[in-house]
Amino acid sequence: MVQSTVTALRIWLVQDDEMTVELHLSDVLAGLSHALDLTEGHPPGHAERSCLLGMRIAERIDLPEEDRGALYYALLLKDAGCSVNAAPIAELYANDDGLVKATRRMQNHRSKRVSAVHTLRHTAPGGGLRTKLGRVRALVASGAAGAAQLTELRCERGAQIALGIGLSEKSAHAIRALDEHWDGGGYPYGLKGEAIPLLGRIMCLAQTLEIFWVSGGRTAACEMAVARAGHWFDPTLVKVVTNSATDDTFWAGLARPDVRALEPRSAAIAADDARLDAVADAFGQIVDAKTPYTARHSRGVAQIAALLALEMGISETEAGRLYRAGQVHDLGKLGISNLILDKPGKLDAEEWLAIRGHPEAGHAVLSRIPVLTDMARLALTHHERLDGSGYPHGLTASDLGLDDRILAVADVGEALSAERPYREALPPSKVIAIMNEDRGTKLDPVVFEAFEAVLPQWNAIVQAENRPELLSPVDLPKPDRLGPFEDSHRAAA
Repeated sequence: MVQSTVTALRIWLVQDDEMTVELHLSDVLAGLSHALDLTEGHPPGHAERSCLLGMRIAERIDLPEEDRGALYYALLLKDAGCSVNAAPIAELYANDDGLVKATRRMQNHRSKRVSAVHTLRHTAPGGGLRTKLGRVRALVASGAAGAAQLTELRCERGAQIALGIGLSEKSAHAIRALDEHWDGGGYPYGLKGEAIPLLGRIMCLAQTLEIFWVSGGRTAACEMAVARAGHWFDPTLVKVVTNSATDDTFWAGLARPDVRALEPRSAAIAADDARLDAVADAFGQIVDAKTPYTARHSRGVAQIAALLALEMGISETEAGRLYRAGQVHDLGKLGISNLILDKPGKLDAEEWLAIRGHPEAGHAVLSRIPVLTDMARLALTHHERLDGSGYPHGLTASDLGLDDRILAVADVGEALSAERPYREALPPSKVIAIMNEDRGTKLDPVVFEAFEAVLPQWNAIVQAENRPELLSPVDLPKPDRLGPFEDSHRAAA
């Protein structure tokens, strides 16, 4: 029975006879790249602007068409591994991981003096000097090896995700080489000169140009490129940029990049239903890698939602759509600091405000992609409750459709079944007992009845999969447990 259910779950992922709209993978990745921008602390549209600059450089060096296609998709997905080092960075700096990443990129962090100033300024904000110095010592002790390890985690994970959604080996190699520098001083492998894949060299320059363009326009971007030519960047590529310093066509469109127009025609990839599900699965993994405590949350919610739909007699097509929605329902969490997500104690008012904002943040990303509007709604409503006690809008039963109710039950059920920083994982009997208290008031009673029926089946599927958790190999100390379960909203957050 377990094996047949696993097979059925896989079959749903490639069926959708109703999809007739032609959709390119570029449309999907361009929209979802805004979720990656959240994780890295970038202004919205960073990946799209980097893509525009990278493709303009490619055009001016007459990069072959095949390579342009690989570069194009790699630029949109370049930060796919960014969530995997979020928890270690938050732990090391005792600060918002997104803020640390964003401010570090504005610095020449290879300078020991600049790096020391940045570290002191952004480590343990609000802490005393002794606390700060202790953190700084830990960072210094980790040194280049620690930085290389964190970068390797990010780059290798990004390359794996690219391959997982069907991108080429060239795209994957470019993502691996994103942070390598021309003089060999980059990470993670210390590649030097032409040993760095050309696409990786273009990407490294393009993303840094974008960062400085946002802060100071083309003048600031060009000055930075010149200052780092021969160190960070391939001098030949920098010359292409400086030769285009006064060329308005090179910089045109950055305010509102149309990346679809940049897609090489010969490299266009159709986003059929199977491809969409591969992308949804990839972004579910990206979300879950943000914190060690959600190692399979998105996948679990997707599985439970699909099982609930079948249990309730809903079609396999709709079950497949709910599976996909479950994978991406928590995209908005990518913009939340790990200091909040991994906090072992109670959240304060400001932290709760951040948590309560993640459905709207996810909705904002998904609503950029017309074919994913149904998933955008579910990302917005999965914490709403029948009695109006949910968030972000306090919707009530009359506002919530069956798919909203199914995903809400799946989200709570998976969260209670998993370990969290403030409690251990709960056994199935405890999960049912806690959720039963909200039957008919917060959670739909018919959906809950179906959940009682499928919970043993889902637990058997999880055990049968026996797949490694998507955790960073960096060992993080487990915080002390608070003991009793606090409340279902915190558990499902």
